[in-house]
Amino acid sequence: MMDTVDTAFLSQLLDWSTRPWFRLGNTDMTLLRVVGLIVILVFFWWFASVLERTLRRMARAGNMVKLSDSAIFALTRIVRYLVWILGSIVGLAYLGFDLASLALVGGAMGVGIGFGLQNIFSNLVSGILILVEKTLKVGDFVDLQSGVVGKVTEIGLRYTRVTTNDNVDVIVPNSEFINGRVTNWTLDDHLRRIHVPFGVAYGSDKEQVRTAVTAAARKVSGTIDLPGREPEVWLVNFGDSSLDFELVVWVAHELAISPGRTHARYLWEIETALGVAGIEIPFPQRDLHVRSGRLTVDLSGGTLPAASPDKASSAP
Repeated sequence: MMDTVDTAFLSQLLDWSTRPWFRLGNTDMTLLRVVGLIVILVFFWWFASVLERTLRRMARAGNMVKLSDSAIFALTRIVRYLVWILGSIVGLAYLGFDLASLALVGGAMGVGIGFGLQNIFSNLVSGILILVEKTLKVGDFVDLQSGVVGKVTEIGLRYTRVTTNDNVDVIVPNSEFINGRVTNWTLDDHLRRIHVPFGVAYGSDKEQVRTAVTAAARKVSGTIDLPGREPEVWLVNFGDSSLDFELVVWVAHELAISPGRTHARYLWEIETALGVAGIEIPFPQRDLHVRSGRLTVDLSGGTLPAASPDKASSAP
């Protein structure tokens, strides 16, 4: 009796799963076809991820031609996208699509792109251009026109993930890298020159300032001190209350990708060196001019007498 019931149930289930829902081109869409399509797409999605990781691991292990990490990432990611495209074609073939149906779908996609998917399509094309041209690589430190500053940690087909020095992941559309200004601090050379401004009081010995500050710069780990790239001190301006200098120094990659912390470290050493050398760091001051009356000043720290009722004014 149970065998008869199970057979009847399986027969009904098979009949229901093969019953056409609607017709797409020359193909009857059924539950069985939809499930088969999902299985095909999931398999190719999984296979693409496994293939990408395997190729990347083999390349880094030295079993393939020696390539940089950024080139390995770009090539394996392109392979992943090609597998996705192949899976989509196999899925469409499984559904029985012919060229006429594909043309129909392509026309529908074109209408969709024209009305609302142009941004997505632009990001997809931009992602392919980034991977092919290699103007942007994983590990580069970038400064975008929108104000995003950080390290590129992932380049996808639609977006690029930029991780800031505060460990915040920013998802940036790929079209921003193509259409906007992008400052790549580590495109070809990982060394970078930075300018650290500071000021000293008028009357300070310029040569003493140069000696103290360049010695302070060399104390910071990561400072480049090679012929032609030695730390330098430039006098750049005569300020309102100070001689304005800049420490111009070449730094290694680990300092270049953290500009805020790097400036803080150099300023710390500069302040210490100037203090040891007895060089004054000025600050804004104001002079008080008494136009009439009398004002008594007690420099001993005692209580001041009441000021004269005569009018007084101050001028900067």
